[in-house]
Amino acid sequence: MHSPAQLHRYSRREALQQMGAGFGTLALSALLAESAAGTGPLAVRQPHFPAKAKRVIMLFMFGGPSHIDTFDPKPILNRDSGKPLPFAKPRIISFPRRGGDLIASPFEFKRHGESGAEVSELFPHIAGIVDDLAIVRSMHCTNPRHGGAVLEWHTGSDTFIRPAMGSWLTYGLGSENQNVPGYITICQALAEGGANNFGAAFLPAAYQGTPLGYGSVKAKDAQFPFIGDGKRTRLQRLELDMLSQVSRRQLDRTGPDSELESRIATFELAFRMQTEAPEIQDISNESDATKALYGLDDPVTEDFARQCLMARRFSESGVRFVQCNSNGWDHHFDLKNQLGKMCAKVDKPIAGLLNDLKGRGLLDETLVIWGGEFGRTPTAENADGRDHNPHGFTMWLGGGGVKPGITYGQTDEYGYYSIENKVHFHDLHATILHLMGLDHTKLTFRHAGRDFRLTDVHGEVIRGLLA
Repeated sequence: MHSPAQLHRYSRREALQQMGAGFGTLALSALLAESAAGTGPLAVRQPHFPAKAKRVIMLFMFGGPSHIDTFDPKPILNRDSGKPLPFAKPRIISFPRRGGDLIASPFEFKRHGESGAEVSELFPHIAGIVDDLAIVRSMHCTNPRHGGAVLEWHTGSDTFIRPAMGSWLTYGLGSENQNVPGYITICQALAEGGANNFGAAFLPAAYQGTPLGYGSVKAKDAQFPFIGDGKRTRLQRLELDMLSQVSRRQLDRTGPDSELESRIATFELAFRMQTEAPEIQDISNESDATKALYGLDDPVTEDFARQCLMARRFSESGVRFVQCNSNGWDHHFDLKNQLGKMCAKVDKPIAGLLNDLKGRGLLDETLVIWGGEFGRTPTAENADGRDHNPHGFTMWLGGGGVKPGITYGQTDEYGYYSIENKVHFHDLHATILHLMGLDHTKLTFRHAGRDFRLTDVHGEVIRGLLA
């Protein structure tokens, strides 16, 4: 024990440091208790029923890739190229004064694998893994503009601020690794919806997506914000322990406060990330063969390859939802050249990711999703481009309980409208949650007087996609 005189001789800094050690014990005890009791915001929670998948990797092609030039061949469109569309266009389209007649795909399609799925020459590597994919050719959504459609895919709503899909999944299931976020998005664009595309909205802040870089940043330069180099770790620990103690005193006075509790948990997570997240992000210890599999040895594919390899590493470490982002698929003109360049950047990395997951025994429990916010029209825009088309387009899924080697649904003979086994974003969201062991009608959060869910009041599980 120190005498009062001895205590009086401590400087203010020394006193804070002495008290900080005690605060650290209290904060650590509280966190360990939360973890043991399974009450922390990211603690693992049981699904509603046995899950097919444990985690999701989303490959988002921002801008709207043309389905009729990649995964949905249209021989009749090629035959009638140059003629007017023989039926009415949608009442609302993006750029009606720039539209033209039908325009054929400049790319050749061939059948691949035992499934015989038809894939464009633009994706030779993905063509080699079609027997692992479920290609959905009958997607449709509500909004023809990027901002609304991007929000609709990520959050289920194109008009209101709602939690992102990754936020709903971490809210429903927690995270398998308490030292990294449960939801990470790599190099995501801040245009067209911005941070709302990976935000938690009214869910507690612990469930929001953590950005690793942004759309204008190369993957090799992407860093988590506010993660230090370890030199200030002891001081940060003292600061955090004091903040935690003050916050807990506030909770003692006011009672439960989900926002404050989430803020404490988020600060603690940020501190723990400093030791584990940089190590997971560091791909230097991967073999040369693995790096070549993804395309890290090619300047054309290096950037997206790095994203995909980091996604595998984060997913493997227990992150519930990881999103890779390719920005630049909005081809209103010069489609042949521009689409070719974009496909070349992502084709090998995507195939490498699925092959790597499969080789490591992870594909069966990892759901991989590919697609953008909509497709493109079969009619020309600016002579050699295509306009936005939310009425019919393609996305695909692989692994994680998906029936492999199938093509589901179809668009009309020109690729404008979904006509068979139509799948809305709400339906695909419901299916994704189902594969993760969650009933989309029961995964709800009470806010502003009613229960909200990712699928709002819509959505049906697409049974034909389930293995």
